[in-house]
Amino acid sequence: QVQLVESGGGLAQPGGSLRLSCAASGFSFSTYGMSWARQSPGKELEWVAGIYSDSAETYYVESVEGRFTISRDNSKNTLYLQMDNLKPEDTALYYCAAISELRLRLGFSALSEYSYWGQGTQVTVSS
Repeated sequence: QVQLVESGGGLAQPGGSLRLSCAASGFSFSTYGMSWARQSPGKELEWVAGIYSDSAETYYVESVEGRFTISRDNSKNTLYLQMDNLKPEDTALYYCAAISELRLRLGFSALSEYSYWGQGTQVTVSS
């Protein structure tokens, strides 16, 4: 049974930091590309960051470039998102998702191509 379980969300002040984790099981984590996506109330699901199976390359949406860092530990089957200098507009439900690298022809931002999704962890940025 495939599982992606996010954790680490919570309340942060503007300018603060949070680190999200995503524990994967039930599939070959080390062979899949991984991403974080987020959804704010009333808005569409937005791709945030992606990483190849071997961590060779990472990609970010422009709005988080320089503030967020995606990483993974294949020995622990875990994906991370370090979020620094948080802004109120980062408030959202954050999801991790897995994509076969055979389906990356449209890039990490093609959310319809993802095979597995977690349930999400809430991040709220407010003073």
